[in-house]
Amino acid sequence: MTLPNPQLLDALNSVIGIPLIPFAGRAIDFAGHGKNIDYLMRRNSLSGSRPRVISIAGTSLVHHVSYEDQVKLLDIAGQRMAGAGVLMAAIAPNPLPAAAALIARYAALARPPDVYLIMPLSGTYAPAGLYETFMRFAEEQAQRHGARFLYYYRRPRDREQVIRLARESPHVIGVKIGTDEDDVPPFVEALDASKIVIWGIGDRSTAAAELGARGHTSGINIVVARASDAINNAQRRRDYEAARQLENEISPLEDIRFMRERAYNYSAVMEAINCSAFDDVVGGSGGPFNPPVPAAIAREIARIMAALEQYH
Repeated sequence: MTLPNPQLLDALNSVIGIPLIPFAGRAIDFAGHGKNIDYLMRRNSLSGSRPRVISIAGTSLVHHVSYEDQVKLLDIAGQRMAGAGVLMAAIAPNPLPAAAALIARYAALARPPDVYLIMPLSGTYAPAGLYETFMRFAEEQAQRHGARFLYYYRRPRDREQVIRLARESPHVIGVKIGTDEDDVPPFVEALDASKIVIWGIGDRSTAAAELGARGHTSGINIVVARASDAINNAQRRRDYEAARQLENEISPLEDIRFMRERAYNYSAVMEAINCSAFDDVVGGSGGPFNPPVPAAIAREIARIMAALEQYH
């Protein structure tokens, strides 16, 4: 059943887990992907029996796998969620006709996504063109497939047009902030309660929450679900001190993920899974453009995970 917008917005005020896509050699380990979805659904410690939110998105390497594989990954996630939770699909908008075709395929699945995340636009474009094009696109996809969207904001020059898009399109229900905390207040002030501003740069999200962001995306939820959930639980009850204490514990792993312009965003999570020898999640052997981390980094991740295993 499709969630009405108010319920969907409240559900998104949560941890949006982005599980990595596990690979076995050069092939996607689809069985391993299903196992990872099972882990996230089973290890749900969100307060108030809130639904798990799962997104097949950036950390999942959607830019590096075929549309055919993206559809299969999302279909498996929907099946394993068994009618529960909230399912998000990231859509790379270049080229736009291909993105529309992908949405049509997703919408035809037995479990379509509840919401789509428009990934950052690449190539040459003007901010006004971003607004005009996505206004039309959102309207078309809403009419054809009932689609609802979040926009992933990454370029400061686009701020005014992205705010305008979120304010004026009834089908764009919010924005994921991928820049810094300074951009949270302008979006929060410009958008009313019918929209959501989500922090999009990992679990260290409390500063953004204090500024009005609701919910955050997490690439490490797949390995330390209890920590990510507890951070969001604390933020929802406005216990920011408790949230920061938890952030301090997971910060060493996040530091590695974000070093060298996010060079180890994917591979650090893979190593955290593999070095811990968990039997309920699958890290894999490394994805396209994302080989295993160097040996020195692997040793540091093993040391970090020895302290974080309790949060698995």
